Amino acid sequence: MHTDIANTVRLATGAQTILNATVIQSLWSGYGEIVRLELEGSTYPSVILKHIKLPEAGNHPRGWNTGRSHKRKIRSYQVEAHWYQDYANRCSSSCPVPDCLAVNVAENETILVLTDLDASGFNLRKESVKIEDVRACLDWLASFHATFLDSSAEGLWESGGYWHLTTRPDELAALEDISLREAAPLIDLQLQRCRYQTLIHGDAKLANFCFTADAPKPCVAAVDFQYVGRGCGMKDVAYFIGSCLHEDECEALERELLDYYFSRLGQEVVQKHPRIAASELEAEWRELYDVAWADFHRFLKGWSPGHWKINSYSERLTLGVVERLQS
Repeated sequence: MHTDIANTVRLATGAQTILNATVIQSLWSGYGEIVRLELEGSTYPSVILKHIKLPEAGNHPRGWNTGRSHKRKIRSYQVEAHWYQDYANRCSSSCPVPDCLAVNVAENETILVLTDLDASGFNLRKESVKIEDVRACLDWLASFHATFLDSSAEGLWESGGYWHLTTRPDELAALEDISLREAAPLIDLQLQRCRYQTLIHGDAKLANFCFTADAPKPCVAAVDFQYVGRGCGMKDVAYFIGSCLHEDECEALERELLDYYFSRLGQEVVQKHPRIAASELEAEWRELYDVAWADFHRFLKGWSPGHWKINSYSERLTLGVVERLQS
């Protein structure tokens, strides 16, 4: 480990020694890595180091090797650093995130030193879920959305989510579904004109939730805030459900899961924003669930036409939205 990085970690944690470093994963397109550091002489037995080192050009696994893609990634890491510095401390125990112990930003390199969620009890990652796991993630999203309702997104993405239309013109141009391509600006406008805006996680997939292993019911914390920004909460909810359920489950459980999310959101809004009418918020956002789904579907069909998430349920939802907006 580079001496400067080791010194940053020791200064942030009070550690005498870094005993061991284990790479957890490489970052998308080879832009760095995430490392667990075991410490001695610190109140933190371990911390997470997110080391972003920007190459001259990306090596995208799906071939989207453009200057626009590279600039988007650079911006995403700037946003994440800003998020941890200025916003993360507003998250309560009902939507836990890692604590940020240090941020160092240089021209082509960023260092984030974060508390280790494994050491905090969120040590389980899941590739498949039961209904109680889905509810735990919806609990987190409801609390997060209520916490940042009508919040400024200064320093974050003006529109959250990595698939936002204005950042994805290449994928839109590649989209062969002409009616969807023509409707894309209308879909985006529906979400942008939403009266009730919050901060959305922007990449709320199952892989970015960390579960407790021993609690009576699952609880989760979330990681990876590169695409956090302003938006309608349905963008997170639709994206999350599509990330962990098969199409038949998405359809069969749609009403049940939305009812659960809005029940939890209403409770959180009453506590955090008593002047906001939770019933009006729910009415607006429910109407935008299929719009948010269609928005991601638009990106996916242009980015990776053979992706497993492109299914008959998504096509039906999206077709309904397109026909409604173009009528």
